[in-house]
Amino acid sequence: MEGLDSLKISQEKKRYIVELLNPVLEEMVAEAIHHQPKDPMPFMLEWLERKRVNDEDKSLTPEEKDQLSKENQSLQAEIESMKGHLSEVVNMANNESGTHGDDEEEEDDDDDEPPPDFERPMQTKARQSVSAEAYGAWNQKADFVAPVHDKTPEQRARIAKSLEPSFLFSALDSEEMDTVALAFKERTVEADQLVIEQGDDGECMFLIEEGAVECLIKKDGEERVVKACGAGDVFGELALLYNCPRAASVRSTARTTLWELDRETFNRIVKDAAQKKRDTYTEFLKKVPLFANMDSYEMMTIADALKVEVYEGSGNIIIQQGDQGDKFFIVLEGECEARKAFVAGQEPQKVMAHNVGDYFGELALIKNDSRAASVFTAAPTCKVLSMDRRTFKRLCGPIEDILRREARRYDPPERVT
Repeated sequence: MEGLDSLKISQEKKRYIVELLNPVLEEMVAEAIHHQPKDPMPFMLEWLERKRVNDEDKSLTPEEKDQLSKENQSLQAEIESMKGHLSEVVNMANNESGTHGDDEEEEDDDDDEPPPDFERPMQTKARQSVSAEAYGAWNQKADFVAPVHDKTPEQRARIAKSLEPSFLFSALDSEEMDTVALAFKERTVEADQLVIEQGDDGECMFLIEEGAVECLIKKDGEERVVKACGAGDVFGELALLYNCPRAASVRSTARTTLWELDRETFNRIVKDAAQKKRDTYTEFLKKVPLFANMDSYEMMTIADALKVEVYEGSGNIIIQQGDQGDKFFIVLEGECEARKAFVAGQEPQKVMAHNVGDYFGELALIKNDSRAASVFTAAPTCKVLSMDRRTFKRLCGPIEDILRREARRYDPPERVT
């Protein structure tokens, strides 16, 4: 027990440190040094959970171990993915609208962390944790049928259009989106009526059909308006996503028609779709050499941020040479072709083909320049995964050096004389 002699603790505690704590800590630190994750805490939490499963569940069959491991990874991914969205709650608490400008120089890499003085509302009664609402081999869920509230085709289309920009609903396919749209229940409130009260449990989320509401936060006994919402805006979804009490109160400022979505439909359809999307895209990214050295947390965070774009027919343009670039793309299905005009007025030449797993569009983002080449679809059906500029800058920092080195692939071919 050399090195512990100076500690004024019992021999039993010293033996506990040497025999039980040190082996675990040494192994964990060695793994962290080997992988060097950008944020070590999530990595170490994930490592400890993996070790716990491996050490405590040796009595399970290989099939049971594999299933349990997948379920645990899924839960960890769900928790970690919430970190990137916590800024929405923080922005509300800091009297911000939650929108961001286009100026990349103003971007703050720490905007996902809550300020030191941010306090969550006190929890008034016991709630389920995030893991309590997860399902798998050890927690089977019954077949779920979403409620149906009749709507006109126009109302369903308006609901879908309002939900599409939200990161929460971006993983839904057209059938799932229609199911969710039908599950919304209409509710009308008069002016100056409290719709949500800060600190309450969240059992539903809302979409404004018409009218207006204001969001208020009460702190140190003083209530202030932090945000105003109108037709097409969504509110109340964060309490469902994070399984936490309401972060703010919401009061109508005019007679308002709302669409209300219940917690169970949100969990069974919206959360499930997001989980499936994450699993699918994470597995795909593991096969893309560009992301080979990323740890699982970084890869899952990128998977959450990706959106799929589908192009039918060959020859469709995805990006145009000379345009300002605002997206990064990865080919998910099909093939694309890059063409570049090296001299103004010259016919564009094919410079390369982009197959499944290849990426393009990064040059304009890392150099803050216009598009260096045009990219067209070269297959009957082409699916690409896209990521917007701000998310690319925030998440792809670890691979930016690789992207800069690879930029020479767009240089003109050498002429043979």
